[in-house]
Amino acid sequence: MAGKSELSQQSEFLGSGWQFPPTFSSVSHQLAMNQSEANINQSIDLILQTRRGERCLLPDFGSQLNTFLFRSQDASLQEEIAKSVRNTLLNDEPRISVDEVFVSFTSEEASQVVISVVYTIKQTNTRHNHVFPFSLLEGTNLAVKV
Repeated sequence: MAGKSELSQQSEFLGSGWQFPPTFSSVSHQLAMNQSEANINQSIDLILQTRRGERCLLPDFGSQLNTFLFRSQDASLQEEIAKSVRNTLLNDEPRISVDEVFVSFTSEEASQVVISVVYTIKQTNTRHNHVFPFSLLEGTNLAVKV
């Protein structure tokens, strides 16, 4: 029975919650949930997609990735994004410790940055990684008039 209580404590620490965006099962009509690593990965996505100051009750929650939009793709931008992501996750996701953040650019036309976060779950001491795509240009479906 001791093993079962440890598993329960681990599950409580890693968390479970609504899948985002909220979806319902067509068969059971139940709300889709996620837990453990999937919950942490979704939390990372939500943190990085939320602009700092966007939540009025939690003004320090979220990232500042929006400040990097429309910047030229160079090594200093890669380092600034990596540092920003590391600090954001340090402040907003207490279940993990960030080991490494890798930032790479896709082709110039796509203007997309791929952010890979390697992290360790504090409770279980297991390493995982998560990839977050970030667009440098908003409204990519807009045609450029010459």
